[in-house]
Amino acid sequence: MTSRLAAIALDAVDVARVADFWCEVLGWQRVDEGVEVVTIAEAPGVWPALDVLAVPEAKTAKNRLHLDLRADGTSTAAELARLEALGARRVDVGQGPDVSWVVLADPEGNELCLLSRTVQEIEQGEGA
Repeated sequence: MTSRLAAIALDAVDVARVADFWCEVLGWQRVDEGVEVVTIAEAPGVWPALDVLAVPEAKTAKNRLHLDLRADGTSTAAELARLEALGARRVDVGQGPDVSWVVLADPEGNELCLLSRTVQEIEQGEGA
């Protein structure tokens, strides 16, 4: 027997705004919601999900856990532009100028990374 990843929990002051941002980023949908939590997933019953949980305080330090994204069906540059149009912003968490990924933050400052190679490049075994 093993454990199964059910959900990733993400704190937010504005639960609806953060849930909507991640729905747009991932192409997911709201699958459950209450006063203190909105759960989003690819579809109902599909795991893992992302639980956006209401908290009273704003984010104050670098996340210890973050999501790494890859462009899927588009270029990395086009995906970066799309994420920024959705409200992501570039942030500096101490990464050097020579890294191959872009560090971003969601509307409440939770970090995420857009990796340099696309899903298709990985599937085709391109690059290092």
